[in-house]
Amino acid sequence: MRKFFSIMSLTAVLLIAPAFAAGPAAAKGDQGAIVIVFKDGHRQSFKLAEVARVEFAPPVAVASETAPANSHLPSRGHFLGKWEVGEGNGNNFYITLEENGDAWRSLRHAHGKWVYVDGEARVTWDDGAKDAIRKVGSSFQKFAYVAAKSFTDTPDNVTDARNIAPKPI
Repeated sequence: MRKFFSIMSLTAVLLIAPAFAAGPAAAKGDQGAIVIVFKDGHRQSFKLAEVARVEFAPPVAVASETAPANSHLPSRGHFLGKWEVGEGNGNNFYITLEENGDAWRSLRHAHGKWVYVDGEARVTWDDGAKDAIRKVGSSFQKFAYVAAKSFTDTPDNVTDARNIAPKPI
């Protein structure tokens, strides 16, 4: 009995396998054609023999808070997380940037607010000092400003910045 079921199973597999291997048959009129399905659901078919090439329009660059127009600039989400930055005297401290705009500095345990402007993170601390994290070449740097200066003034120091605990973007 066991041998009988084995033979029947093998026969069934051998009969069914070619049907699956062939795949679904294409409709007779669809062979040698490209079909475009539009958002509203209607379809349009073109014979491949009549198509010289297919062109796609380039994407339009749109500046927004999450995707700057300059593709070489990082998005806002890239700045989220914990950054190791320099003090300017050889020592390091940490700046943590949160999604809600809060910023935390391990140096003197300060709180601040950060905003994304022109592809950089600008932090204004509650004590009035300012830090900017900017992409410079292929790496990032922290630019520090005393309370009386703006982000466009000459920085008081510039050090390397490295995101050691990025948050999901």
